Amino acid sequence: MPKRILVVDDEPSIVELIRVNLEDGGYDVGVAADGDEALERFSQEAWDLVILDLMLPGVDGIEVCRRIRKESQVPIIMLTAKADEIDRVLGLEMGADDYVTKPFSPRELLARVRAILRRVPDTVVTGELIQYGRLRLNLEKRTVEIDGDRVQLTPREFDLLHLLARYPGRIFQRDYLLEQLWEYEYTGGTRTVDVHIRRLRQKLEHHPQYAEAIETVHGIGYRLRERPPQ
Repeated sequence: MPKRILVVDDEPSIVELIRVNLEDGGYDVGVAADGDEALERFSQEAWDLVILDLMLPGVDGIEVCRRIRKESQVPIIMLTAKADEIDRVLGLEMGADDYVTKPFSPRELLARVRAILRRVPDTVVTGELIQYGRLRLNLEKRTVEIDGDRVQLTPREFDLLHLLARYPGRIFQRDYLLEQLWEYEYTGGTRTVDVHIRRLRQKLEHHPQYAEAIETVHGIGYRLRERPPQ
């Protein structure tokens, strides 16, 4: 399935230039002409990357970037006609992954898109859903399913899996997990993290490839394998 890219720009000629080159590169492209349309399309559809103009009518690109980043880690490339460094810094601080100044080479933009998507794990975080391969977490309902089969987790087990699945490949130290999920309210030490990881793996044993995807990093902590099982 081709990666889906949302292009947000109010200049039709720019949109068409980007769209044609991305489609020639094998991507599925959607477009939005302003910030409101971009936010609506983003909330209703799944996207793998967003190319976002800084200067948009209505809700500007910085605000769109900020709102997207509140609910999703989807990669964002900002476009702007401004070369001022403060604009680049502001865009990146709001959560953009890269920054391209107009006029730009379509070939360069395509290369940056490919480079970013190569670094992104096959995990989709959109609104209230996290999709890690065939494992799906519904953050609003606090449910977990694999291939449609419900996995019954305790609230703490869900929070632990949620944190791991949001950042696959990232190593979490036991102390950090204890601080984030127990907020120091548990005084039994980091052993409780190990116990919850073991229980979480047991809950996933009907889908052993996902249980095995929770990796122990000896002497440090745990991580979810960067690439989900096939």
